[in-house]
Amino acid sequence: MGKERFERHKQPWTGEEAGQLRTLAAKGQGLKQIAKALGRSEDSTKDFAKKNKIKVAKKR
Repeated sequence: MGKERFERHKQPWTGEEAGQLRTLAAKGQGLKQIAKALGRSEDSTKDFAKKNKIKVAKKR
């Protein structure tokens, strides 16, 4: 299984993306869904959420 390519790889987060992350997290979306919606890796999404104290639902 190859590594997925992310359009926004290593790009700085924008205010708009941060807002979307907050909105999706508030709706109870899981990390996987949020990362996919933002075109970001799960690691990047998780790190950004942690740095900005945004709670993301833990979904399996």
